[in-house]
Amino acid sequence: MTSRPDLPTTTLWRPTGPQELALVEELEWRAWPPRLPEQPIFYPVLNEDYAIRIARDWNVRFDGVGHVTRFEVDTEFLTRYPVRQAGGSTILELWVPAGELDELNAHIVGPIEVVHTFRGA
Repeated sequence: MTSRPDLPTTTLWRPTGPQELALVEELEWRAWPPRLPEQPIFYPVLNEDYAIRIARDWNVRFDGVGHVTRFEVDTEFLTRYPVRQAGGSTILELWVPAGELDELNAHIVGPIEVVHTFRGA
């Protein structure tokens, strides 16, 4: 994990279900767990609203609970991943190949934080 406080960082968001969040906790809130074989890409998003919509509307429906996490990554490192527009102008994400997740994790600055939790009715 990168720890230089003077390093320019970019805030990323990740809608997260309970199983993935438990694995992040096991990693002491410092890294994302390896992807499963059916998950070739790790998709952090670039804005909180988009992450909220996914956690609330998707994770809650399928897992009963959805979390929005926030984390900081070395901005220079992120330049290797073009921003992808997955719909409207605010639906922006990065596509990090599963094989590069360890390297992304090494460039996280500070802890991964849970900033919202949504539960089913």
